[in-house]
Amino acid sequence: MHFDDILVEIGEFGKYQIILLIWISIPEFFLAFHMLATVFTGATPFFQCHHIWENNDLGLSNFTTDVLRNLSSELDACSTFDTSNLRHAGHNAADFETIKRNLTTVACAKWNYATDIFENTVVTEWDLVCDNASLNNAGSSIYMLGVLSGALVFGALADRYGRRAIILFCMPMQAVIGLIIAFAPNFYVYVIMRYLLGAVTQGAMMNVFALATEWTGPKRRVVVGIVTAYMFAFGCMLLAGIAYFIRDWRNLQLAISVPGILFITYFWLLPKSARWLLAKNRTTEALDLLKKAASMNGTSLPDSVLQYAAKTQIEVCKKKPEKTYSMLDLVRTPEMRKRSFVLFYIWFVNVLVYYGLSLGVSDFGVDIYLTQLIFGFVEIPAHIIVTFCLPYSRRITQIALLALGGVTCLLILAVPEDHPNVITGLAIGGKFSITATFDIVYLYTVEIFPTVIRQRGMGTSSMFARVGGVLAPLINIVRLYSSAAPMIIFGCTPLLGSALGFLLPETAGRALPETIEDVENWTKRQVKDPEQDEDKFIPQWDDTKQNMDASLPLAEKTGPLFDSPPVIRADIAKQTAL
Repeated sequence: MHFDDILVEIGEFGKYQIILLIWISIPEFFLAFHMLATVFTGATPFFQCHHIWENNDLGLSNFTTDVLRNLSSELDACSTFDTSNLRHAGHNAADFETIKRNLTTVACAKWNYATDIFENTVVTEWDLVCDNASLNNAGSSIYMLGVLSGALVFGALADRYGRRAIILFCMPMQAVIGLIIAFAPNFYVYVIMRYLLGAVTQGAMMNVFALATEWTGPKRRVVVGIVTAYMFAFGCMLLAGIAYFIRDWRNLQLAISVPGILFITYFWLLPKSARWLLAKNRTTEALDLLKKAASMNGTSLPDSVLQYAAKTQIEVCKKKPEKTYSMLDLVRTPEMRKRSFVLFYIWFVNVLVYYGLSLGVSDFGVDIYLTQLIFGFVEIPAHIIVTFCLPYSRRITQIALLALGGVTCLLILAVPEDHPNVITGLAIGGKFSITATFDIVYLYTVEIFPTVIRQRGMGTSSMFARVGGVLAPLINIVRLYSSAAPMIIFGCTPLLGSALGFLLPETAGRALPETIEDVENWTKRQVKDPEQDEDKFIPQWDDTKQNMDASLPLAEKTGPLFDSPPVIRADIAKQTAL
């Protein structure tokens, strides 16, 4: 008996699940806010060195000041003149060569920043320019490290204490940490808090989706993924609007953090996961929640059937597996090794390019607010096109979109800098393609790895994705030395991923591999499974046919309650961060 069978009986997507999905969708806005806030709070406006010899109290003659002002046009924004040998009056036109000969160039210590776009940012407040410019991007990488830590810590804690408990901790903590960031006294406190914010943001993002899917029946889980993905995209667009009206980074941080305090009310709004409660043998609590869900959905379920389900799960939990598998099994055999390394690389590239483009919005030369709005909007058609293409082919769709993303990034290099609209248009095309491949790689990975090591494969793939998230801001540092280097990387890496995609099998409408032996003998055993065509987004497991047979009473359906891996979603990787 499956837990999914119980959901079908009580209503797999009734009023209870719809209300839950509404509550779960709201946090998606704030997850997008915190993930991409540094596009605005960490933006670098136009700046010039503040030359101390412009001050009238240095005792320089007007002539000397004019000479220095003319000569300074040859300096970059990170340099100034040392005037220690010129601090006396009386210079005249005859002393021009003397002035020029005695000048030495030194690093600038203070800057003037343009305020036409931003009133104040992290960069302008702590002078993160010139020699300190890399600190700004390093701060974004540290946020991604927080995302990585959050995935490891809160993933384990959620399995132990439940999804609801982690959500109730992480969502209000987002607001608390966000408020601390808004009042950070220095850059180091700011970076530490951003690390913690990344951790709790990832913890929230993982578990809000898990809670919704664990309450939703198998045929409607795609709806959960679509709705939450769209809400995330809307959050990206809404961030652009909020930032447009709030140009000071501290006030913007407050604006996106303070409303999060209201998530304290989720203590009374969010239910626990009945699926998780049964897995923990907390049968009474699970039965009460299932009865409440059935009542709200206008259905009912006999207590005897629910008790049978709980008893079956207890027996399943006590069974010892015949064979244990480790991470080494992902690379132990030839076919598994090939599939694993290709998928690891594709996950890495997806997050690398997604974040590289998303965090580089200010570098495209077009209004940053409009660009961010379009960058958020373009995710919606990306989700739509994947919905139509996936039923026909996972493999070709991913190969084509990765190639398209790489080509558009490389084409940016051929466009002169005085054509920012064209550059931005190509960047939007790259963002569209990479967003679409995000949606594909999740489902594709589930279908490629065999059941016995599927979760290990997903976990390892996600780890590689998070490495890409950490490196993406650091690659943008290379722009300081070569403006073309980041786009060369963001263009070539997807093209390589597209080429490697030819090494992967087609899985659309195919039976899923259950064992490593199935993978090694893939070409011999694969036949078209017409029944799987009914729902291209829900993987079919070994006993699905039996347990979805409507002619069988619920109590007579056999099999464990929790044999199916959790349904997953592309937006979770985007927290790596993405």
